[in-house]
Amino acid sequence: MSSNLLPRVAPLLLLVGGLMITLGACAPVAPPTATWTPTPTPSSTPTLTPSLTPTLTPSVAPTLTPSLTPTPSATRTPTPTFTPTSTATPGPTPDAQVRSANVPILMYHYVSAPPPEADVYRRDLSVTPDQLAGQIEAMTAAGFVSVRLSDLISYLATGRPLLPPKSVVLTFDDGYQDNFDNAFPLLKQAGFTATFFVITDFVDAGRPGYMTWDELRELHDAGMDIGSHSRDHPDLAGRAADFLVWQVLGSREMIESRLGFTPRAFCYPSGRYDPLAVQVVQSANFWGAVTTRQGATHDSEHLFELTRVRIRGGHTVADVMRLLTTDW
Repeated sequence: MSSNLLPRVAPLLLLVGGLMITLGACAPVAPPTATWTPTPTPSSTPTLTPSLTPTLTPSVAPTLTPSLTPTPSATRTPTPTFTPTSTATPGPTPDAQVRSANVPILMYHYVSAPPPEADVYRRDLSVTPDQLAGQIEAMTAAGFVSVRLSDLISYLATGRPLLPPKSVVLTFDDGYQDNFDNAFPLLKQAGFTATFFVITDFVDAGRPGYMTWDELRELHDAGMDIGSHSRDHPDLAGRAADFLVWQVLGSREMIESRLGFTPRAFCYPSGRYDPLAVQVVQSANFWGAVTTRQGATHDSEHLFELTRVRIRGGHTVADVMRLLTTDW
């Protein structure tokens, strides 16, 4: 464009520019168009790998180990309880045949002279060594033979052993020291046997005036029988069963534990008993029991109520021989 036209055109250009600006301000603004960027599609169709079925590793069933009996860290040895070992032969089994025998069971207590201040009971229950020696001599001369109390019981129950025609049983109650000191030598000298009924708690306590376990063992080793006279000599009539078991079975077990054999015979203290006491003595495996009731004839139906012949301090030899030959 030439320089001569510029002054003319410039106002026109300014007018046109202003108009365009005005029109631009009035024209609607088109909304922006969203730009979509497509997710590129692979050129090849993908090989669909199926979702893998997982290889199930089974939950391992545990090998059941049986619950182990735990081994204690220390083996506890229980405190041993004493079980007596019986060296006695079993008791005789009754054969149901009724038998009887006239065999006096003599009942002695003290074998010593009573002291001057002794009461009437001590004097009555005492025979001197000289009296006993005279009685044994008279029995021997008359043909009497001493037999064990256990043999008499066995004969009544079973018919065995057979007893001599003139049998006699000697028993000594309470276990006094003078039985060992005075009676034992006389019995050995004459070849007699006897049964000594002991109060076991008195022996166990070393009570003065009573035999010791060592002395009782010596008696037994020499062929004498040792029987039970209870633990501490109570009245057994009207007592409860547990008390009776304590006295009867307890005394038997004490003899077993101290001397090593089972006693076969029981003696009711002071001769006092009742049906329950008899039952307990039977259940404690004694073969029989003696009373203080008088008599010399026994039968197989009363092995636990055997009668005896009391020998008193005032008896002469003639008195004793009369009692031996009485049928009662």
